[in-house]
Amino acid sequence: MNTIYVTITGQNHYLGMKPYKIGRIVKLVKEPDNAYDPEAIRVELPYIDTIGYVANSVNTVFEGTCSAGRAYDKFDDYAYGEVMFITHSSVIAAVRKKEDVEKDGMSDGDVVSF
Repeated sequence: MNTIYVTITGQNHYLGMKPYKIGRIVKLVKEPDNAYDPEAIRVELPYIDTIGYVANSVNTVFEGTCSAGRAYDKFDDYAYGEVMFITHSSVIAAVRKKEDVEKDGMSDGDVVSF
């Protein structure tokens, strides 16, 4: 199957673009109890917590990436994303399976397809 890419937005509500760098692994966590969006996917880093959200609006999802709603059923409670591109206002990440990220010996260059 193809690699899933998502757009990460909302940085202006958290720490801006500072936490992001190419190749960084971020955690993608479903938030089914989110009052604003039942398909919300939070983006977080260890020791920092929330740094953004997976975009879920036609106004914020970059062409060629999946919205949170389309990516929501592709993984269980959480998965990971590898930062691939950084723009002035958003980030594009490749979704990775949690089993592949959490196993020992994985290199930063391994992109997982679903």
